[in-house]
Amino acid sequence: MKILNKKIAAKKSSAAWIQRQAADPYVARAHRDGYRARAAYKLIEINEKFKFLKNHQVVVDLGAAPGSWSQYVVRQFPQSRVFAMDLLEIVPINGVEFYQGDFTTDATLQWLNEKLGLKPDSGGTVDVVLSDMAPNTVGHKKTDHLRQMTLLEYAFDFATHALKQGGVFVAKSFTGGTTNELLTQIRARFDSVHHIKPPASRKDSVEMFIVALGFHG
Repeated sequence: MKILNKKIAAKKSSAAWIQRQAADPYVARAHRDGYRARAAYKLIEINEKFKFLKNHQVVVDLGAAPGSWSQYVVRQFPQSRVFAMDLLEIVPINGVEFYQGDFTTDATLQWLNEKLGLKPDSGGTVDVVLSDMAPNTVGHKKTDHLRQMTLLEYAFDFATHALKQGGVFVAKSFTGGTTNELLTQIRARFDSVHHIKPPASRKDSVEMFIVALGFHG
């Protein structure tokens, strides 16, 4: 692929990204299948392995932009309800209720709690919590890992309040996994916990995913 913009071409990182996108079969597949991003196939592959998504579910998609995970859920399971949020705006998706905001703020949590009918000590109403949230990386491995773990902790805390009995929590982590303390907490609340790096996740990426099945409070 020839890069016509000289300013972009002058930046090696930008040029490398464009070349990689052009050669990526998942990018081409996403265009062909009508998904907004290649990330859709990460969720597709995770669900093909664990088969936790079904119709008639309530699904929360944290860090949803540009919306490919939500797209997949409403396309394949149209009788499910999807609530999504992200710092970035997304083009509306039929069947998805979206909130633009910071997940770590009270305003976002209040919106989710109201939409989901969550009240203190009243039990969960959600079948699946998905989190593809990731921090803006700075290139310092330890710092980036700590930032990702902070987001994972927020997502896990939300999941423990939102999920029904038997619910599922799927969340992005980084290579190196969770801290022992956090992993122990997750294992204590679910019947089984798995780590997976789906084929759609680029080999040079440090991301991986935690799949926690069978929430039991």
